[in-house]
Amino acid sequence: MKHMSRTLLAAALAFAFASPSFAAGKPAAAKPRPPAAREARPAAPPATEARAEEERQEELSGQVVYQVLLAEIALQRGNPELAAQAYASLAMRTRDPRVLERTVEVAGYARRFDIALEAAKLWQEIDPASARAQQMVSGVLLMSNRLDELAPHLVRMLETDKEGLAANLLGLNRMLARNPDRQAVFRLIDKVCAPFFGLAEAHYAVAMAAGSAGELPRARAEVRRALELRPDWEMAALLQAQLLSRDSSADGIASLQAFLERNPQARDVRLHLARALVADKQYVEARQHFDRLLRDYPDNPDVVYPVAILALQQNDLERAEAQLKHLLTLEFPDRNVVYYYLGQIAEDSKRGSEAIAYYTQVGAGEQQFPARLRLVRILGEQGKLDEARRQLRATQAKTPQEGVQLLLAEAQLLRDAKQFQQAYDLLDKALAEQPAQPELLYEAALLAEKLGQVETLERLLRRLIEVQPASAQAYNALGYSFAERNIRLPEAHELIAKALALAPDDPFIMDSMGWVLYRQGELAGALAHLERAYAQRQDPEIAAHLGEVLWMLGRKDDARRTLREASKNFPANEVLADALKKFPD
Repeated sequence: MKHMSRTLLAAALAFAFASPSFAAGKPAAAKPRPPAAREARPAAPPATEARAEEERQEELSGQVVYQVLLAEIALQRGNPELAAQAYASLAMRTRDPRVLERTVEVAGYARRFDIALEAAKLWQEIDPASARAQQMVSGVLLMSNRLDELAPHLVRMLETDKEGLAANLLGLNRMLARNPDRQAVFRLIDKVCAPFFGLAEAHYAVAMAAGSAGELPRARAEVRRALELRPDWEMAALLQAQLLSRDSSADGIASLQAFLERNPQARDVRLHLARALVADKQYVEARQHFDRLLRDYPDNPDVVYPVAILALQQNDLERAEAQLKHLLTLEFPDRNVVYYYLGQIAEDSKRGSEAIAYYTQVGAGEQQFPARLRLVRILGEQGKLDEARRQLRATQAKTPQEGVQLLLAEAQLLRDAKQFQQAYDLLDKALAEQPAQPELLYEAALLAEKLGQVETLERLLRRLIEVQPASAQAYNALGYSFAERNIRLPEAHELIAKALALAPDDPFIMDSMGWVLYRQGELAGALAHLERAYAQRQDPEIAAHLGEVLWMLGRKDDARRTLREASKNFPANEVLADALKKFPD
């Protein structure tokens, strides 16, 4: 009984009752043999009776062999129902434990839990001391969802294995994890654990079950009792924080902090506390705990990785890069994510070749596709257009959306190289096959504008509005195109107003509204929208628009200062360069 919890868990997951014969999906064939009960024979009777007894034994052995063969052949031919019935008939006649065990196995495979339970109970009746028989009864009751009958059997099994009692109590919830009736599971575990409430593990098991069933007051009370019995038990402290966090993340954090004050060496609690603080955006406090963990466990991947990610979130690229590189020297399973983040850091630090080297090492998995897109973009920035396009063509799309992303990436490469016609032709060809694809419609419309194809631009954007009536970008692009050319201004204002209603915090749509108001001569309204947009996003084109409105309002010094500051950050931007020429010092 030392592995009782493991046996029950196997029964819950696969109706295996710890039997290797179920590992392949069906019972292994049994060898025909007479029942063990007939093998130990009494002293020889008188000759006539001995002969009669021998004949009866031979007849019974023949029947046994026949029924075993019948059952096993039925199994091989895919008829588990017949096999279960044949074994059941044989088991009831022979009452042999080996036949009863095989009956339970085969009936379980056939999903005939009624036969399996009858055989398991008979086996237990014949051999009350058999741990295997007890496990079989419990397993059948569990798989047939007869939880109300299961409690006394589980209690007996727990009582039998004193040495493994604590571990077996903790295994109860795992054993019942697949049962969807969480209230029934809670009632069962509560009943089973009641005789063992002197142990913290019993209260922990009930707390787990109560939490899964939504019985939060009971769950919190039980885990609190578990901690009273074992004040330094980290697992219980983590469960308590989880239960408290359902109503308040602050309460969950406070419980971890209180436990850590009493148990400063509790590594898992400190790690979970640091992560909870990150989730709560308390980055300074989180970093303090991560620094302590890093001092104590400098080579633990579970510590090094979150330290690196927090550094990334705080834009501490030097610390993030150092920890990610260190992670590559440790046994960290997901090296792809490490290479991907190192590539991002190198890219942000303008180390393009190094970024390419990291992105190239990202293998199959979640990061591979975005890594390939980033690699291609860097190649484009380096002027290696042909190589970038070859990389894109060699990338296989796993989904239709990834296929669209590859097309858009190639079009962006061509657009950045000012090959507008080629970029438009690429998307136009794709639209012939996917005429309602929103992203293709939008990007093709922007390219049509670059080519001066105003009618095509309007046609594509209106088609996009039909496909996605809630697309703020479509309304904004069409309205801005009119405002930029200083035509159909009332319609432009109406379109941009729709876009702003759909996305009121989008700085680019605010910029469009400011620009159309400027075109309509409403300088005060234009200034308000442009200042709000620029406060949210330091974009060169927004700066150019803001500078022009400030100039027209007579605030020439403010206009020059805005344009000069923006040009320092975006020295190659053409729109800013034109604005500076337009409003010289």
